[in-house]
Amino acid sequence: MIDRLDRIFLALRATPFCLRFTLFTRILLAAGFIPTGMVKLMGERFTLLGPETSIGAFFEAMYQTGLYWRFLGASQVLAGVLLLFPRLAHLGAALFLPIITNIFVVTVALGFQGTPFVTGPMLLAVTWLCAWDWHRLRGLFADPTAAPAPRPPKLALDPLEAAGFAVFAAALVCFFGMTRGLAAMGLGVPTILVGVLAGLFTLGRFVTTGRRLGPSAGPASPLVTEQVGESR
Repeated sequence: MIDRLDRIFLALRATPFCLRFTLFTRILLAAGFIPTGMVKLMGERFTLLGPETSIGAFFEAMYQTGLYWRFLGASQVLAGVLLLFPRLAHLGAALFLPIITNIFVVTVALGFQGTPFVTGPMLLAVTWLCAWDWHRLRGLFADPTAAPAPRPPKLALDPLEAAGFAVFAAALVCFFGMTRGLAAMGLGVPTILVGVLAGLFTLGRFVTTGRRLGPSAGPASPLVTEQVGESR
């Protein structure tokens, strides 16, 4: 079973599209959770729903704990920041897995209308990120006497595409920060414009470069440089 998972892992890590999908997934999760976590970390309420509703009562009870509420926020912020740095992203994914699992169960248990259809895919996304770093987490499942984890060769995105991912990530985090009141709403139009342009540029680089990913020769950006298996 472990050998089969190793083969699947190497096949995924050798696919340029999977690399880009993973980077995009990390950015989306980080952008969604860093501002949300900051709201809790700053001791602010997360929802405007009153305690007369089950959902409002649940969040109000957690808010009234004070320290626990801030701890939840700090955990989300930490996990989101870790996801933005590939050398630490496996720690971010491992930290996010229990967080998003808990959130998904809460949304189902309390009957959040439609929300499980959002938190469910987020849970799948974090599971994908854990699978992407299988070689780092493999020791939790494999027999200590088994063969060592596979080590994929180093490849890197085109520097311009990597820069596009980095700008897109910064713009998306800023945009979600505005939706949580953490940044001036006047930045909305410029942030959206920069994010859209960066996203289109990155997509264009993907289309033009296709499967051409060169050997890693130093990170173009710490946010998006990645190591993937090389096709032979």
